[in-house]
Amino acid sequence: MDLTSFNDGAQHIAGRPTRGSGGEPFAVVNPANGATVQQVELATTADVDAAVAAARAALPEWSGATPGARSEALNRLAGILAEHAEDFARVETAQTGKPIKLSTEFDVPGTVDNTAFFAGAARNLEGKAAGEYSGDHTSYVRREAVGVVGSIAPWNYPLQMAAWKILPAIAAGNTIVLKPAEITPLTSLMFARACTAAGIPDGVVNVVTGTGRTAGEHLIGHPDVAMVSFTGSTAVGKRVAEIATATATVKRTHLELGGKAPFVVFDDADLDAAVHGAVAASLINSGQDCTAATRAYVQRPLYDAFVAGVAELYDGIRLGDPLSPHTDLGPLVSFAHRDRVAGFVERARSYATVVTGGPATGKGHDGTDLALGAYHRPTLITGAAQDSEVVQGEIFGPVLVVLPFDSDEEGLRLANDTPYGLAASAWTRDIHRSLRATREIAAGCVWVNDHIPIISEMPHGGYKASGYGKDMSQYSLDEYTQVKHVMFDTTAVARKDWHRTIFGDR
Repeated sequence: MDLTSFNDGAQHIAGRPTRGSGGEPFAVVNPANGATVQQVELATTADVDAAVAAARAALPEWSGATPGARSEALNRLAGILAEHAEDFARVETAQTGKPIKLSTEFDVPGTVDNTAFFAGAARNLEGKAAGEYSGDHTSYVRREAVGVVGSIAPWNYPLQMAAWKILPAIAAGNTIVLKPAEITPLTSLMFARACTAAGIPDGVVNVVTGTGRTAGEHLIGHPDVAMVSFTGSTAVGKRVAEIATATATVKRTHLELGGKAPFVVFDDADLDAAVHGAVAASLINSGQDCTAATRAYVQRPLYDAFVAGVAELYDGIRLGDPLSPHTDLGPLVSFAHRDRVAGFVERARSYATVVTGGPATGKGHDGTDLALGAYHRPTLITGAAQDSEVVQGEIFGPVLVVLPFDSDEEGLRLANDTPYGLAASAWTRDIHRSLRATREIAAGCVWVNDHIPIISEMPHGGYKASGYGKDMSQYSLDEYTQVKHVMFDTTAVARKDWHRTIFGDR
């Protein structure tokens, strides 16, 4: 089975690959060298309509399948993904530029694990225990599929985000139309093909590759779409919510939006651990991660040593060919995004200190000509004000801003001082400090003495401008179900006492 041939089209509708009806070719580009990975035809609104129609047609059979049958299909899917792990990693690296060691050791195994988890979760639709809560009736809760789900996934983790959208939706009995980012659609298409190969019925999983303005907005507003799930920037998330609520149908929305994660280092922290943790957490996926560490607040006794330690490690990071197993940092996803990140850094030079980093020139560790790709060196900034652009704005690149604080109260206040609330970390040996930090930091995930690890069994989602709803875990499965209360009379009494509150006398 070849999942990697895309010559028959970049859409997956009703179990079959098809070409987008737009006709004009669109290049998926390798940001490491500017080479075209694949030419695809983008979807039009007609393609979206066809995909939604396929999903709607498949809904009765799939939602009516037993949880065990859906579980078995997902277990088969996990096996196929594992069997083709090398192909998925290679294509993911080609379209995004992320280092092959990240694709191989994080993206692909994480996706296989998510699939195995939801295979089990499909058989565990939880509800309140049946009981006679009124005394005269037996009540129980049913969890039912919402319907056709329209999902839009981002470009930073194309495979994982496709899985995060598709798996809980179909495990709960829904059908789905996924629109991946048009610049990174290939592993999403591979995932859909693997679903078909696993025996998941045609139309349950559909993928349309198109622009947000054309395919995305039409999908969100489609009258046959019952739920919308979106991962991306807060600005676009607001637009998604606007379209979803402006339609005649009332759609459920699930939004996982931007982040500006604080990394709070108290003066009793293990300095070596904090330095290494900050480098890893700020540079994962070239910093293109909504949970990446972006703002390090370091209590003043450790501040200078922390800055020096991070700068030293940053200077040793190996940029180069993403296919080299020794490359630490690949390019950003596109040249346009590289220029956007560079703009933040260059503007910061007028009001802060760029300790190290900036545009990548010269040769990589393996002789790669960095000027041919969308590379940007790890960048460390100090001396910025709390209200400055680099502290408040989502840069989404390999940039860490470090600021000092004095009291614990100040550090936690600064950590919360952005519109976002997706993730954060606290670094301390003191149990009371850690408990206070996890309680007071307004974020959907707070790590203690680590930053970035995620697991399938635990939820991922934000507070404030970072959106609402959860990915992964049983909580994610709940997002994609309707809760129905069913109540049975147990008395067989025709004339019930409560009727007298409406008519007649006792």
